Parts: sequence; structure tokens; C-alpha cells
Amino acid sequence: MRLTPAQSDRAAGVLLASAAGDALGAGYEFTYPARTDTIAMIGGGPFGFAPGEWTDDTSMSIAVARVAAQGIDLRTPAGLDAVAAGFIEWYDSEPKDIGNQTRAVLSHRDRTGAEMQATAAGLDGLKGGNGSLMRTAAVGIAYLDDAEACAEAARAVSELTHVDTRAGEACQLWSHAIRHAVIHGNFDGVQDFLDRAPVDVSDYWRPLIKQAETGRPPSFPNNGWVVHALQTAWWAITSAPADDARHLQAALELAVRAGHDTDTTAAIAGALLGARWGASAVPAKWRRILHGWPGLRSRDLVVLAALTATGGSHDRDGWPGIDRLDYAANWHTSAKPVPHPHDSGVFLGGYDAVFTGKYDAVVSLCRMGSATLDADHTEFWLIDAGPRRNPNLAFLLDDAARTIQELRAEGKTVLLHCVQGLSRTPSVAARYSVLLGRNPEDVLTAMQWSHPNPELWAAAIRPPTAS
Repeated sequence: MRLTPAQSDRAAGVLLASAAGDALGAGYEFTYPARTDTIAMIGGGPFGFAPGEWTDDTSMSIAVARVAAQGIDLRTPAGLDAVAAGFIEWYDSEPKDIGNQTRAVLSHRDRTGAEMQATAAGLDGLKGGNGSLMRTAAVGIAYLDDAEACAEAARAVSELTHVDTRAGEACQLWSHAIRHAVIHGNFDGVQDFLDRAPVDVSDYWRPLIKQAETGRPPSFPNNGWVVHALQTAWWAITSAPADDARHLQAALELAVRAGHDTDTTAAIAGALLGARWGASAVPAKWRRILHGWPGLRSRDLVVLAALTATGGSHDRDGWPGIDRLDYAANWHTSAKPVPHPHDSGVFLGGYDAVFTGKYDAVVSLCRMGSATLDADHTEFWLIDAGPRRNPNLAFLLDDAARTIQELRAEGKTVLLHCVQGLSRTPSVAARYSVLLGRNPEDVLTAMQWSHPNPELWAAAIRPPTAS
């Protein structure tokens, strides 16, 4: 299906926010943080993850997404074979952490999806761990135009390692909710699934969903089990204040505070939160340090999610696969950078300035392509318009300006730019002035060629919100 800019942002947010929750929870796994503890991407934990490093949850999601991003149907033998091969590739990398049930299956090193499913079916004992739910993010965005296919794929991919009725149903429920959130921008997909599901499935899950909405984590403490893991994630989502995009961060912190399998429950919650709020709601302080197998970073997850959502297709500009977008054919991109009126270490310009000057850091307010810059690079998806086209506008403006503050605190020179330097760049520069307690109108004097969108400018110069 053809996605709107807001839907594209939400699709990109699925893998990104799931990875953010994963990395956020990694340092607290098997603990129960106190109310007074600050939740941050500290790394460490029982498996010694680096700050911002994702775990098996995201790595296995990536293995699924890499297949869907090629336009391969995950329900087919070819699709399941490719996912199985990706799981084995990851397993052979000797990961720091791997769930017991998943290890028991992958240690057989099966060559096909059918063989892997047979191995999973042959396991003794309980088979309802949360290991398939944690990686179902990609399924929800691979079938945006087909709810039935989404449900079929969710169960098929789950059964590669978890041949358990409730695990399969949980993956179907969550993938459906992710799909619905990307399309509609709300969390109604959970109830929509229950309304569509067979009576026995609905009768089982409906009271559990209600319990998650009204209860507390001690009511579902075994979140290594798929049912309690889903309840923990839904409790965090429905318990955090949901007035704006800050809901994403608040809910992920709650998922971690629930304790025990913190990386997995936060990864599960993150997938749905990202589908609702978008990549633009994932704080840059997290995106800047996110990384993990197989040598990917935040921008790679955005590209992978975008290709998954489009079945491997690129837009008319060649994005997301193109190395560098060519804006010069249609826009004036040569605005020379000028110093910010309130900080001489921040430069304000257009697209060409990225490639003609030397800066320690670049903050981009437009799509850039897949090529890596030499500088510390952070992108923000800001449209040259008001809140109707930028659903997370207030959060995004604050986040971009605060990122400049962080980069300057690190002693880095910063280039802030968009395509032409006319509207988005002066608006974020003005927001930076507001955070510094200075007059944002001075930006217009420094950038005499600029002409900000009135709605965008008005949002930028409002009093600062809490960080």
C-alpha cells in the first residue's frame, strides 16, 4: 500500500522503538528497579551489553525483517527458509544472550524452515516462552495491506522456534495491533484483533488484556512466559500518560520498571509504541547510541523497516536505498552556512553544506540517503509544515534542539541543515535559542534568506517543555 508521510514514520518506528526498548532494558534484566532509579541506556546487565547495544530480541527481528524487506512472503517455504537461515547466522555469531527455548532449537542448525519447525515441535516440556513474541515486530509492517496474511505469517514465523498455541496467538495479536497502529495511528488494534478472532481465542485473551489494563505487574510476574510478557507490555503502554509522543519513552521506562525480563518486555512494548508514535518519537539521545548485530545502527533500522513496509520498493527519489538524495534538480541547496547568532559553534545552512564543510556533527532535518557521513550524524523527519503534517511536532522540535545542546556539551561543532535552509533550519535554530533563553527572532536576522513556515515557526518559539 502507498503510505502517507505519517504512516511511513510510524512504520519506521516499529523496529527502531523496539530496539530502543530492548537496549534500554538490557542493563536491568532480572532486576526490579526502584521507583527512584533513573532508567537509562546504561548497558551492562548479566550479559555485559554496551550502552545502547540491543540484544537477541532485536537481532532476531532483524533476521525476519531482512527477508520481508526483499519482498519475500514470510508464509512461503522460501520465506521461512530464509528466516531460519538468518536465525542460524545470528546463532553462529555467538551472541551474548539467547533464550533457552530458542537455543534448544537453533543448536540443531536446521537448514530449512520446515526442519526448524519440526525441531521446535519435538521439544519436551513447556514451549510458551516469550522468544517469538519479542521478534514479531517486522511481521506487522510486512503485511500492512492484508490482515489475514499478517496473522498467518505471525504464526508461521513464531512456530520456527515456539510451537505453542498461546505463543502463536500472542504473535498474531501483537502483529495485528502493530499493523493497525501504523495505518491508523492508535492502539485500537488490540481490541480489533479480539473482535475478529475466533471465539475461543477471544475468550482466552480478552480477560487477560483487561487484567493488564487494570492490574499491576505482580499480577503477571512470570514475563518470561509469553502471556505475562504481553500483559506486561500492554500494562506499560496503557498505564503511562499518553497525551503526546513522550508517551513512548514513559511507557518503555515503565516496562523496564516492571522488572525481570526487562529487555524483552520493553522490546515488545516498543514495537507497538513505535507503530503508534513513529520513529520521530524515539529520543535522539537513544538513537545516537543504538547498535547491534549484524553491525547496524539506528539509521539502518529505519531503512530496513521502510523496505519491509514496502516489500523492498523504493520511492521515486530512490529512497531509502539510494546513497545520497539529489535535491539540486528541484531545489536551491547551496545556502552557505552562517553561525548561529547565540552559539558560534553551530552553523545553519542548506543541503550542500554537509558535503562542502567540515563539522564534528551534522543534524539533518531532511532525508539524506543511506551513505554514512564522517561526522556524528543525527536525522529528524521534519516536514516543512505545521502540526497537521507533523504529528509529533512539539516533541520533535525540542528533541532536535536538545540534541544540538548535547553535541555542543560534548565540544562538537554542529551543522544544522535542511534542503534549502529556508524554513526547517531556522525553526529548529530558533528552538535552540529558546532553550538558551535568547531571542529566537535573532535567527531570522542571521539567516536573512530564510522564510519559515508560519505554523512551524510558531511551534518553535513557544516556551520550552520539560526534557
